[in-house]
Amino acid sequence: MKKIIALALTATAAHGQAFLDKIDERLYLEFPEAAFRTDLSVLADIEGYYIDQHPPGLLFSDDDFLVQPRLSLFLDTRLGDHLYSLVQFRVDRGFDPGVEPDGDARFDEYLLRYTPFDQPWVNLQVGKFATVYGNFVPRHDSWNNSFINSPLPYENVITISDQAAPPNRTAFLNRRNVHDQKTKWVPIIWGPSYTAGASIFGTANRFDYAFEFKNASLSSRPAAWDPFELQWENPTYTGRIGMRPNAAWNIGANASYGPYLLPSANTPTVDISKFQQFTIGPDISFSWRHWQFWAEAMAARFEVPNVGNADTIAYYLESRYKITPKLFGALRWNQQFFDDVKNAAGADVPWDRDIWRAEVALGYRFTRHLQTKLQYSYSRQKGNLQEGEQMAAAQLTLKF
Repeated sequence: MKKIIALALTATAAHGQAFLDKIDERLYLEFPEAAFRTDLSVLADIEGYYIDQHPPGLLFSDDDFLVQPRLSLFLDTRLGDHLYSLVQFRVDRGFDPGVEPDGDARFDEYLLRYTPFDQPWVNLQVGKFATVYGNFVPRHDSWNNSFINSPLPYENVITISDQAAPPNRTAFLNRRNVHDQKTKWVPIIWGPSYTAGASIFGTANRFDYAFEFKNASLSSRPAAWDPFELQWENPTYTGRIGMRPNAAWNIGANASYGPYLLPSANTPTVDISKFQQFTIGPDISFSWRHWQFWAEAMAARFEVPNVGNADTIAYYLESRYKITPKLFGALRWNQQFFDDVKNAAGADVPWDRDIWRAEVALGYRFTRHLQTKLQYSYSRQKGNLQEGEQMAAAQLTLKF
């Protein structure tokens, strides 16, 4: 009986893959005489989260359970050897799970790229697209991410507000004593940071470089990413320089500088252009046989009106092991530390609560079109106030 069931499941999977292969092969339009081709790709996800307390990171929910469906459409177009464009359209319950319970539809990315040479030495790009900072963004989508969520530096909401300046140091330090105000506060980097602007990037031998001029900071929220929202009155400059000593290693150095406050924070005494977010840090990745490793550290300084400098350091270490050709496991360790700010009495006090988070995930690829993941996360913040100490999540992804 077991053999019959196994054979039936294998036959069903093979039939399903053949059907999706046929769809996959037909989702394009091509005119060879004009050197034109456009391809449509689909990424459909359904995620479920169980949270034992106030939701951690960039999850928005008042319930113990949160379900997030998502449909992403990608249109890649090439005209000749030198012009390329990408459009990403998404339908879900908000860019971050649960932020728009009644549903949302939007264009997350749209870009035009010009490569003047036959080699990838120089690429010029304009539009709305992910930041060049770090090594997580190139693998942040649900198919390539080993986990369901993002590393801690990309989603841990800290007591920095982008919408209003604190009236004094006491008010700023008191933020540590309440749950995350996710509609008012920000992380160091908000996920892939699909901000708008221009970039230049390329590869020469073993070296990579990328520089961008964007309309909003790394920490800016999705509502600020649209080019018509902020324009470029207070731009952010970000860059990465990388080296690949061999096929196994990729080492990078990153830096970003720009104002993080929104126009709503402007007052007669606060000029938002004078208060910057400065972020620097290395990233590294390594592959060996069935193993893959990633690590990233970042030091960030926020210049806070009426307070001074608020400094923080965060990092994560991540590994992935291919157990079988279809089954993989992953581990990730995250931490974030906060420097001191003087209170009204002149004593040094940490401006937010140090945190660590341990995560484990298990993934299985049924076919090259279907994948599932399970994840468990345990986090601990300094003090009695906790944000989602335990979280369990599951994800099913269909790709073609």
